[in-house]
Amino acid sequence: MRILKYIFLLLLLSLVALSIFMATQKGDFNVERSKFINSPKPAVYNYVNDYKNWKIFGSWTAEDPEIKITYPQKTIGAGASYSWEGKDGDGQMRTLFVKENDSISQKMNYNGTLADVSWTFKDTTGGTKVTWRSKGKMSFLFKIYAALNGGVDKVIGTMYEKSLTNLDKALDYEINTFSIKVNGLVKEPEKFYLGQTFTSEIAKINKNFKVVIPKIETFCKENNVQINGKPFVIYHSYDLAAGLAKISICIPITKEIFISSGSDILSGKLESFEGVKTTVIGDVSHTKKGYHKTMEYLRTNKLMANPVFSHIEIYSTTKADVKNPSKWVTEIYVPVMPKVVPVKTYAPAVLKSTEPFTEQALPTVTTPAKIIKAPVKTNEPKKMTVPKAKEEEPSEF
Repeated sequence: MRILKYIFLLLLLSLVALSIFMATQKGDFNVERSKFINSPKPAVYNYVNDYKNWKIFGSWTAEDPEIKITYPQKTIGAGASYSWEGKDGDGQMRTLFVKENDSISQKMNYNGTLADVSWTFKDTTGGTKVTWRSKGKMSFLFKIYAALNGGVDKVIGTMYEKSLTNLDKALDYEINTFSIKVNGLVKEPEKFYLGQTFTSEIAKINKNFKVVIPKIETFCKENNVQINGKPFVIYHSYDLAAGLAKISICIPITKEIFISSGSDILSGKLESFEGVKTTVIGDVSHTKKGYHKTMEYLRTNKLMANPVFSHIEIYSTTKADVKNPSKWVTEIYVPVMPKVVPVKTYAPAVLKSTEPFTEQALPTVTTPAKIIKAPVKTNEPKKMTVPKAKEEEPSEF
C-alpha cells in the first residue's frame, strides 16, 4: 500500500514538473509549407477561398471522419467563416482579407490557440506555387500536445503538407477534367431577362458574376418576379487582345417587365436567333477553349458570325447544383448570319417557256438577335409597373 502511495506521489510530482516546464516554454510558433499545384492560379485561389472546399482537401477530415463542420451563409471572401467540432478539439476560422488571385489572410482559434493564417499564390511554369503559413501563440494544452508529438513545426507542418498534396490532387482532377462538344446549328427562342451591363476585364467576369447574380435574385424575390431558367452572360464585345469585354449578366424571367428610372438593374429582351451551340462540361476556366472551338466550326463550315453580339454563355449546371467543377455545364452560343437559300423555278414540262432560269433569295424569318431595353415609366425608386402597351426602343448594341 505504501508503495502505491509513493508511485502516485511520484506521478503527481512529475505532472507538476511537466506543467511548470511547459508553462515556462515559449509558446510562439511560425510554421510554413509550400507546394507546386498543377492548376492555374485563379482556379487554385477560388478553390481555397471557399471554406466548403476545405473538407475535400483538409487532412484533418480524413483523420477524423466524424468531425462536425458548420458553415454560415457566407463561406467565400472577406468576412467568410466556418467552425468545427472534432475528437481533438473545437475551432473556428474567419477570413479577414483577400486579394484577388494573390493572397488570403485569416484568423484561427483552435482550443484557445490563436493564429494568423495566410495563403499566397504565385504563377509558375505550368501551375501555381502555394504557400500556407501559420503564426501565433500556443495554448497550454497545445504546448503539451505538440511536445508529445515531435514539436509544433512537425504537428502543423505535417498537416499542411498532407493537405496541400490533397489540394493538388483535387484540383488536378476537378479543374483539369473537361470535355468540349460542338453541337452545331440551333435556333434559340426569345428571352426576357433582368440584368446589369458594364465593361469588365475578362479575367474578372466570373467574380463579377458571383456578385451580380445574387443581387438580381434578391430583386426578383422582393418584387415577386418569376425566374425562368438558368443565368447567362451576353458578350456584346469580346476583345481577347485587350482582355476586356462588354457584358450583360442576366437572369431570364417569364415575361417582360418595366423598371423605374435610376435602377442599376435593367429589363431587356433577347430576340430569337440562329447560332452555333457548344457544350463545355467542366470548370468555367475552359469556356474560352469552347469559344475558340466554336469559331473554328464557323470557319470550317463557312458560316458568318452575326455581329449583333459576340456570343452568349448559359450556365446550365453550376456550383449551386453540384459541388464538383468537373461536372459543371456551360452552353456557348455564337450567332450566325442567316443563309441565303436559292430557289430554282421551272416552267411546266408540257409548256415551252422563253423566260430564262432565275434564282431568288427566300425571305428569312429569322430576326437578328438584339437587346431591347424596356421603356421607363416613372422616376419611382425600383418599382415595377405594368404598362398599358409595350413599345420597343432601338437596341443600343
